[in-house]
Amino acid sequence: MAAHVAAVIDVTSTPTHLPIRCDKTPTATEAKHDQRLACERSNGPSAEARRAGVRSAATIRLFDMERLFLFPGSLRRDPAVDAWLRTDRGELGAIARHWFQAMRDCGDDVRELLHDGHPTACVSEAAFGYVNAFTAHVNVGFFRGAELPDPERLLEGTGRFMRHVKIRPEREIDAAAITHLIRVAYADMKQRLSVD
Repeated sequence: MAAHVAAVIDVTSTPTHLPIRCDKTPTATEAKHDQRLACERSNGPSAEARRAGVRSAATIRLFDMERLFLFPGSLRRDPAVDAWLRTDRGELGAIARHWFQAMRDCGDDVRELLHDGHPTACVSEAAFGYVNAFTAHVNVGFFRGAELPDPERLLEGTGRFMRHVKIRPEREIDAAAITHLIRVAYADMKQRLSVD
């Protein structure tokens, strides 16, 4: 089975050369964006951008792209994910299957893979959600969950980016709110990947 590799890049600790994808040499467009960002890091935004009070859309988009988990090896339907979902985990397995199917149903551009041993859903190659079954609960997680609107206060976690909803079989859940979080996470990631 091929290993899946994630590219995670953090603006605060990144060298001047930014590897956008870790499984190949950067494309000419990626290299150009690398140069632009490196220049802005060392010299600040261009004079025009400073006068306008904003950075360019390309720079803003690249800044967002730097903080994504990218999985170039994700597949439309990964047999390893199907095998994980078929594994007998009792009631917790049924819960995990249900919520991962909700992620799969978000759109035709959803790809998947096993990352850190659990099913992960991606928009194209950028991860937006995952499920994982533990001994007493299931996590429905979001890679950019810290930035998602959560009026029902379902999301847990203290990490810089990721959050999750903890589902326990014996507790009642707000299925509509969890479904909404999944769809918002998908739409958010799709927007981050959109071309200006």
